[in-house]
Amino acid sequence: MSFSEFLKDLSIIVASGTAIYGITSWRREYIGKKRVELAEEVLCLFYEARDAVQHIRNPFSYAGEGSSRKADEKETPEQKETYDKAYVLFERFNTHIELFNKMHSIRYRFMAQFGVDAGKPFNDFRTILNTMQVSAQSLAREWAKRYHHFRTEEQETSHYDFIKKQEDIFWEGLPEDDTIKPKVEHCIYDIENICRPIIDNRSVFSWVNKINFLKKIYEFFANKANSADAKKSRG
Repeated sequence: MSFSEFLKDLSIIVASGTAIYGITSWRREYIGKKRVELAEEVLCLFYEARDAVQHIRNPFSYAGEGSSRKADEKETPEQKETYDKAYVLFERFNTHIELFNKMHSIRYRFMAQFGVDAGKPFNDFRTILNTMQVSAQSLAREWAKRYHHFRTEEQETSHYDFIKKQEDIFWEGLPEDDTIKPKVEHCIYDIENICRPIIDNRSVFSWVNKINFLKKIYEFFANKANSADAKKSRG
């Protein structure tokens, strides 16, 4: 076998290897791109959800908020005022229900890509939302008792201590009293630890560089083979 024939055979082998390597790398790049897109979408959802919780817990209410609640005909004016006040949280919650539902549904795809443990920030965030709703229900009941007379001082103290505890959940307050915001930030921290390394991963570009390197090898041997053929024909 002449040297030119050897180079031709080698160039064919390199070309075949490059094609196979390129297809495999393209598949990996495609899968990697999908994982990055999913991580970006989930991280954005969590950032939006954090802002939504802040809006829901805003201690300042506006005229008419809570009035969409259907009042019971047996309610006193004082009870209606109290129940409407607590219902503000549910009204605000409903304005973000589409976002929360999307977060809840996308977690399955996220766990399928990144493992079951990756679903923990989703579950923790949902627990926070449930806690807020339970707090609103509790406050609606307890706020109405302010018009009642307590039998003992201990009962009255316990009542207002419980209200304070629920209000620290219901409303966003001072950092030392706020029990919800630190939990939300912890969820953000956890999801960032999962998503950031994926988003910032630059391994895709290394695969592209390897493909380009193999192409250069192929071109080198192909040129060598063509040069050898040209010399042989002249000789």
